[in-house]
Amino acid sequence: MADFALLIPALIDGRDLTAPEVEAAAQALASSEIGDEIKADFLTALGSKGESADEIAGFARAFRERAIDPGVSAWASRAIDIVGTGGDHAGGFNISSVVVLVLACAGVPVMKHGNRGITSKCGSADLLAGLGVDLAASPEKLRLALDQLGYVFFFAPNYHPAFKHIAPVRKALAARGRRSVFNILGPLINPGRPAHVLLGVFAEAGVPKLAGALESLGCAAGVAGHGILGPGQGIDEITTATPNRVRGAGRLRALDETWRAEDFGLPVAPFAELQGGDLTANLAIVEAVLAGRGPAGLVDTIVLNAAIGLWLVQKTASVREGLPIARALLLGGAVRAKIAATREFYRG
Repeated sequence: MADFALLIPALIDGRDLTAPEVEAAAQALASSEIGDEIKADFLTALGSKGESADEIAGFARAFRERAIDPGVSAWASRAIDIVGTGGDHAGGFNISSVVVLVLACAGVPVMKHGNRGITSKCGSADLLAGLGVDLAASPEKLRLALDQLGYVFFFAPNYHPAFKHIAPVRKALAARGRRSVFNILGPLINPGRPAHVLLGVFAEAGVPKLAGALESLGCAAGVAGHGILGPGQGIDEITTATPNRVRGAGRLRALDETWRAEDFGLPVAPFAELQGGDLTANLAIVEAVLAGRGPAGLVDTIVLNAAIGLWLVQKTASVREGLPIARALLLGGAVRAKIAATREFYRG
């Protein structure tokens, strides 16, 4: 187990942790025998130094190993996660949750990993539960969901018992306005370990780090992206309202670009069209989108992200090729039918 009294001064001096030190630190953070105060001091020192891609990947690897295995490896090599770090405070709608449904309709196995809203009024778990997903479903039920619905939602608290002894520290740090490595680990510790990841990052500077972490974790193909709203402001989504900084991993490791709506033949949207609210408001937005009354910018952003997902898993040869496919599934009734099937499945 790590000796935080030795590691903290090293971090303050700006030294990155070695792989064994990261593993030992993860063990200590998950232990009930280590005090919350020194855990908070360690996480604060690590955050102040700035986590390297290797450190992030090391912590992700450690907590993946401590996660409960849902037994979905038969789907993992074809599956994708559409996920964001959260923490951007941009107030955006749950774009990724609707993209999950579009991709499932396209025959792509989707393993989404997430939680209730922490820095937002409505997290992915809140919206998907509102659309009929049972957050308490057993792994057996979820394997059946992958088979019958084509997608699954892993509610993070059910799969990461090691976080039990870290949650109070995270809460205390958040109360002080401090972030930690745990603010960015969520997208990297999906217990299903899907081979493909479309990962939204809360800050532009985090894009190369998260792409590097995906690479280190052996992601078959991944894209990390951030929508730039202004200096120091952005959203953990690729959108049609923003320039989008993107980096690739795995098969797409050469990708290092800034994407704009115009690059895909889409109009630039006002960011206001991407705004969300609480669960009631976001369910109403879903209904409006499916009925063809949704804000054009939001519809285009959902379509764009779904098209990126189709390209990531090699269902299409380019992002542009996937746009009409995604739009037809979103607006042509397939997603509405998927939601109805979801409600029926979890009632059974």
